[in-house]
Amino acid sequence: MTTEAAPKLIQPNAQNQYTVTVSDLPLSCPMPGMYLWNSHPRVFLPIEKTGWAKCPYCSAEYMLQR
Repeated sequence: MTTEAAPKLIQPNAQNQYTVTVSDLPLSCPMPGMYLWNSHPRVFLPIEKTGWAKCPYCSAEYMLQR
């Protein structure tokens, strides 16, 4: 019997700045790879035009790497 390791989720708000790529768009906070049960409601962040966004709930900052 083969046991696959579950993907490692990161803690939301574990850091204040995150670098994201085009593959992460549309950007939401918390991101899909974060634990959701102890975070805030998901909010979509407009990052495409400026390359930077800040979450209104947790103040996490996101930079778009192009």
